[in-house]
Amino acid sequence: MKGKCLIFSAPSGSGKSTIVNWLLQHPELKMVFSISATSRAPRGTEKNGVEYFFLSADEFRQRIANNEFLEYEEVYPGCFYGTLKEQVEKRLNEGMNVVFDVDVAGGCNIKKYFGSEALSMFIQPPSVQELERRLVARGTDSPEMIAKRVAKAGFELTFAPKFDVVIVNDNLEEAQQKALSTIKSFLQI
Repeated sequence: MKGKCLIFSAPSGSGKSTIVNWLLQHPELKMVFSISATSRAPRGTEKNGVEYFFLSADEFRQRIANNEFLEYEEVYPGCFYGTLKEQVEKRLNEGMNVVFDVDVAGGCNIKKYFGSEALSMFIQPPSVQELERRLVARGTDSPEMIAKRVAKAGFELTFAPKFDVVIVNDNLEEAQQKALSTIKSFLQI
């Protein structure tokens, strides 16, 4: 049986990655993470086909021209990130449910492409103020970067109605359970 697509989008600091990583621990969901392609060089111990598919900028552009991406973005000149259709189709045909952790525009594009074979979930913070508090508490970003992320969150929150399900993460355990029950219902398991 062919797998389905599970799309997660959220502003940075909403808890999306924490929820996705928790869901990946449930073998009954047969979830596999979608590996993105990038034109940036590998960092540290990153390996091709594990963390990312590493392509040259020219190869990335050629694949864009060949319509090989579900979604892509040029983050800054010559630095691309995207999701290859071929890789996703391969996993779906193996019966795996492919999980996407993508920005709001990418999430909408993937949902549009797969339609009813995809479930799109938007993880929403309880408020922009709480989001900012979480980003500060993480201690991984400069005050300038936090300000940028908070400003971007305002824009990203306008996309929430375009998703199949909005999960407000004001209590992590409840948000995880809501995501789990929503996915089980969608997969009919």
